[in-house]
Amino acid sequence: EVQLVESGGGSVQAGGSLRVSCEISGGTSSGLCMGWFRQAPGKERERVARIDSAGSPTYTYSVKDRFTISQDNDQNTLYLRMNNLQPEDPAVYYCAADFYNSHLARSYSYWGQGTPVTVS
Repeated sequence: EVQLVESGGGSVQAGGSLRVSCEISGGTSSGLCMGWFRQAPGKERERVARIDSAGSPTYTYSVKDRFTISQDNDQNTLYLRMNNLQPEDPAVYYCAADFYNSHLARSYSYWGQGTPVTVS
């Protein structure tokens, strides 16, 4: 079974950068649809970015041009580089995976435990 473990969250000042990682085990990132989602307190989980099974990235509008999703298939790791972090970005960031391409959180079968990001 696919297992996902995030790391790299933390606290930064507004305008700063962070990179969060998601290590994949029990399967290979190649051929999976991989996504980053986030959930702030009192809000619904929202999609941040995804790489589909063909390797094409897409982003939600609010992070486009600031965040970059990438994957290293040799290392079985998914990354999210976050630049120019803003006060609206703090949340718990989750990695998710599925064998089918989707933008919807409910469609993803595998989830990590999340890593928190705060912006001061």
